[in-house]
Amino acid sequence: MKKLTLSVALLLLVTGCQSAYYATMEKFGVHKREILVDRVEETKDSQQESQKEFQSALDRLTTLINFDGKELQEAYDLLNDDYQASLAAASAVSANIDKVEDVAKALFDEWQDELEQYSSVNLKHESAKQLSQTQRQFERLLRSMRSSEAKMQPVLDSLQDNVLYLKHNLNAQAVSAIKGEFTGLKRDISALIADMNRSIEDSNKFIAEMNARRT
Repeated sequence: MKKLTLSVALLLLVTGCQSAYYATMEKFGVHKREILVDRVEETKDSQQESQKEFQSALDRLTTLINFDGKELQEAYDLLNDDYQASLAAASAVSANIDKVEDVAKALFDEWQDELEQYSSVNLKHESAKQLSQTQRQFERLLRSMRSSEAKMQPVLDSLQDNVLYLKHNLNAQAVSAIKGEFTGLKRDISALIADMNRSIEDSNKFIAEMNARRT
């Protein structure tokens, strides 16, 4: 995407409005279709980062349940860091999905309105068909993104439970109690990562389809 000048960036910061943002970007030759592709890319990147953080938390728990009598405070601190990083990464994923949905709605609304400007019946019909196809493709992508997003909260809740329990019970008995929760958490994180992989693949397909229409 074209770089914004400082003045434009300041304008967007002041307005804080998506419609103003889209209008300003369009003046610089960056259309909603391009913004949508960029935001899908950003969401994909945030999902990949989130996968790393969740995997790191799982690895940390794996090490923790094999507690060998060393200082548990350090293990707790590291696990808490992983939980906080996972929480931040999950929040970024949700924010990016919201941004994707917002620009897609703006794009489709604009596209629908512009259909009425055609004088050619054939061209209007073809554009309407392309709009419908793109909407279906996007709806599949959004369902995929929201599906993986929905799996994040139960994992975060479980991680938080483990962190809180350790915080107040830094002893071998606490580690033993966590072992009972570990299998379920490991399963949930593995399912989440697999679901995110499917969403990332769907993002790649959608990006390829959108870019193909520009060539």
